Amino acid sequence: MKAMVYSQYGSPDVLRRKEIDKPTPLDNEILIRVYAAEATKADCELRSFKFAVKWFWLPLRIVMGIRRPKREVLGGYFAGEVEAVGNDVVKFKQGDQVFGATKLRFGAYAEYLSLPDNYTIVPKPINMNYEEAAAVPLGGLNALHFLRKAKIQKGEKVLVNGAGGSIGTFGVQIAKAMGAEVTAVDSGIKETMLRRIGVDHFFDYAKDDFTKTGERYDVILDMVAGSSYDGCLKSLNPKGRYLMANPRLFNMLRSVLTSLVSDKRVFFAFAEEKEEELLTLKKMIEEGSIKSIVDNVYSLEQAAEAHHRVETEQRLGCVVIAISDASS
Repeated sequence: MKAMVYSQYGSPDVLRRKEIDKPTPLDNEILIRVYAAEATKADCELRSFKFAVKWFWLPLRIVMGIRRPKREVLGGYFAGEVEAVGNDVVKFKQGDQVFGATKLRFGAYAEYLSLPDNYTIVPKPINMNYEEAAAVPLGGLNALHFLRKAKIQKGEKVLVNGAGGSIGTFGVQIAKAMGAEVTAVDSGIKETMLRRIGVDHFFDYAKDDFTKTGERYDVILDMVAGSSYDGCLKSLNPKGRYLMANPRLFNMLRSVLTSLVSDKRVFFAFAEEKEEELLTLKKMIEEGSIKSIVDNVYSLEQAAEAHHRVETEQRLGCVVIAISDASS
């Protein structure tokens, strides 16, 4: 089968097409024909091994490969069709259209993927194509995870910092679905797209520092690793909640003290990517309350271009790689 692989860390140009063996599912696994996968910031960081948040660099390097990658196929979020099931699998059958997450197995930049049936894999929304569905799990699961922790009440003011990426676009829509008044912070080129999905107020970070405007919020969902911790706290109303999606180690430690000595709460726990959460997103999508925002779709052979697009930070939503043609 064809796959896009990398055998060394580096720029997007280390990605290359290669024929590799098609996996055979174990008794508890399902074989999925992958039609689309999201090209994520995490994929780019693993490929280059350069991270905005650096505290987990060493343990991750040990797990992923010290001198070269242990797993040569990237891709953690996908949509596709079940081609075969293991002897013990009863949850899925051949022909099921699914989407989900691969955890640390990765492997979605390939025509076929074999995963345990207890992974976060559920039926694809009926009102989405494969490219749209592949753009849901990363951003949707993380946004839902954090915003549930915030326990948003109708009418509360929510600010999403880094609103134009995978997590941010879902954060905006989920917060709106919860009844919040939403302010977005991102590059000015993303304002039109963000207002189209429900943003009430917008700050261009190149022109305005939202922490110095005097505005106050009940919840701040922050995807930007370099944000001012103190500035974000000062921008919260009493009993405000600060959600750090890309926390620095020092700020993780500070958050414990903040929650102990003030009426504000800080959360940084990473999403567990639960099946129930993905089913909730599926329901919201089919009801029309949220949707994926796809910036561009690239072919498998254009995976390096997809990574370049992600790294420019100019994308409007998610970047997707079409692995194979569903019509065939």
